[in-house]
Amino acid sequence: MRFLTKIAAIALLSLPMLTFAGEVDINTADAETIAAELNGVGLSKARAIVEYRTKHGPFRSVDDLSLVKGIGERTVDKNRSDIQVSTPKKR
Repeated sequence: MRFLTKIAAIALLSLPMLTFAGEVDINTADAETIAAELNGVGLSKARAIVEYRTKHGPFRSVDDLSLVKGIGERTVDKNRSDIQVSTPKKR
């Protein structure tokens, strides 16, 4: 029984060390942040997102992310709750 208690205590103490995806604004975040926060998006795909945004302007919706080569609807759906799209500032 002591062994199980120790295992449970170690597991509980380790929870803060687990990394969870957080919210990321795809119109303002850099590639490193996008890659760190979105599941299934590595640095290469994150760079493609930033490049697309630079070339075509800001994303208007979460679904626009699937316009980026290498980012499919499945990836968008998997990360939908973690993706933010800021409203572009008017000049």
